[in-house]
Amino acid sequence: MSKDIKKEGLVSQFKPASEAENLTDIASLDGAEKERLKKSGIELSSAGRVGTFLQANCGVTKCECGIKGVELLPITEALKKYDGLKDYYWKLVEPEKDEFTHETASHLDNGYFIRVKAGEKVVYPLQTCLYIRHDKVAQRVHNIVIAEEGSDLHIISGCATHPNLTSALHIGISEFYVKKGARLTFTMVHNWGENVYVRPRTGIIVEEDGVFLSNYISLKGVRSIQSFPTARLVGPRALARFNSVMVAPEGTELDIGNRIILEAPDTKGEILSRTISYGGNIIARGHLVGKAPGIKAHLECNGLILAETGIIHAIPELEAHVGDVDMSHEAAVGKIAQEEIEYLMARGLSEEEATSTIVRGFLNVKIDGLPPELEAELEAVVNDSQKGI
Repeated sequence: MSKDIKKEGLVSQFKPASEAENLTDIASLDGAEKERLKKSGIELSSAGRVGTFLQANCGVTKCECGIKGVELLPITEALKKYDGLKDYYWKLVEPEKDEFTHETASHLDNGYFIRVKAGEKVVYPLQTCLYIRHDKVAQRVHNIVIAEEGSDLHIISGCATHPNLTSALHIGISEFYVKKGARLTFTMVHNWGENVYVRPRTGIIVEEDGVFLSNYISLKGVRSIQSFPTARLVGPRALARFNSVMVAPEGTELDIGNRIILEAPDTKGEILSRTISYGGNIIARGHLVGKAPGIKAHLECNGLILAETGIIHAIPELEAHVGDVDMSHEAAVGKIAQEEIEYLMARGLSEEEATSTIVRGFLNVKIDGLPPELEAELEAVVNDSQKGI
């Protein structure tokens, strides 16, 4: 399933987003589009959100934030305002890594710049949305997030395509900087079309006592996602945690994972992934690299196969460069045990209800740090996805 990404040739199959019509006003969205964005975690009224960034194709439709301690700009404006963002732009991701980074470095559409000022504790989440509205479009974005010393912010990012769209390409370059004592929670909800290709490239750096929490949810069909964010813990007691929930229906190819490099003493890392295949193929990767004494890191990958076709390939890796480390991993892939179904059926549930209950418990999207509003939205998305299962 996995290819040499440098030879995929996907970019040439799509037209630049700049050639597609832009969305000038959120009011122009129809009911189906609004519902799709809502299921991607985006509240168009901005209720319960401190700010909103919405990019449709290459144009920024909305960019506003009500907190003085949080700066939110389109990346194109931030590059002009801060003289190219020399300390942050293309510092954690190589612009010549592959055809996708090269394409974005050469032909940037837009993206967002978020900076939380030192000591700012933001109670409500800030939301960002990267939306593709037209067929055969390649959307190329670059995002930079900076959590300055002692700050705290939760970002909800919804990525989606128009309900009637058949095919598109999304390239997303993201660089996260978590300064000393800062805490950044990043929740991404994918809601793509069945023939959409998604190529994120992500780098994270976490300084002393910093915390980076990543929640990744993909419960709908998509042609292909290929993503492998890398977090570097460069300061003592830094922490990174990745929590992923992925569902792959027939025709979906997911090559997704995370890497944490623990470079400083007493750092902690955790990678947790739950995957379900009902006909699709999944590669679930995890890589922990211990380079300093006193670190603690754990990797856990659980997969559930609910169809005769489909593949889950779990690839857990531990790499220790020093002796004084505590690193562990566990992986389990299989089908629902018949005795579990029979146990629930003996207590009055039908076979379908028993299977649904087990799947619901397996997905268990009660993710630490999520606001109640998004928990309710995700609950609805999971229930909806179970109908397909």
